[in-house]
Amino acid sequence: MDLKNRVQKLRQQGKTYGEIQTILGKRIPKSTLSHWCRHTPLPPFYQSKISHLNIKNLNKGRLIAVEINKIKRQELLNQITDTNKPISTQITNPNTAKIALSMLCLGEASKYNPKIRGSFYLGNSNPKIILIFLKLLEIAFPDFDSRKLRCTVQCRADQDTKSLTKYWHKITNIPLKQFYKPLIDPRTKGKPTKKPDYKGVLRIDYFNSKTRLELETLANLVYNNLKSPGP
Repeated sequence: MDLKNRVQKLRQQGKTYGEIQTILGKRIPKSTLSHWCRHTPLPPFYQSKISHLNIKNLNKGRLIAVEINKIKRQELLNQITDTNKPISTQITNPNTAKIALSMLCLGEASKYNPKIRGSFYLGNSNPKIILIFLKLLEIAFPDFDSRKLRCTVQCRADQDTKSLTKYWHKITNIPLKQFYKPLIDPRTKGKPTKKPDYKGVLRIDYFNSKTRLELETLANLVYNNLKSPGP
């Protein structure tokens, strides 16, 4: 049987041109195969087979695209990390830290606690925000005194206040004696906490009016410089 007849017989059996090439072990151009088989009848199941292969190849293509996008994203993240790494080390400079802290307080911290004179506070449920706040205070102000910190755990009614206090104590390394009595939100009574990882909010008061005034003043100065038209 010559090659053309073998191709036509395989085509009658419902083989695709790719399958025919594999079976014969020859890279015959698909245009040639199509010409040879232009009058060759196809079995009834062929269209269903092609539809199935198209769906399979589409799903395979999507998976490949997802993997390619993951690789591209990781490459982009690596580039961004390499660019920002030397910038991030500048945070250890006291002046840089003070600017960062003033911006953090402008967005996250209350200017002062009206019930406790001479203090200002920051409250957040994110441990990273809490630690950044504390570390920036330490870097930006040589006279920072951790003994002037006071912590208050704010939580929901169904949460264990003792375990939450221990959690935030471990995060901040602030002595337990500097923790006030936890505050429970009365609006949450009878409403179960839906997020199992939610550890409440930690509010940190810092009793230093001079630090508060410095941060407020610096934030205003930064704002004024940014809003002023350039030279």
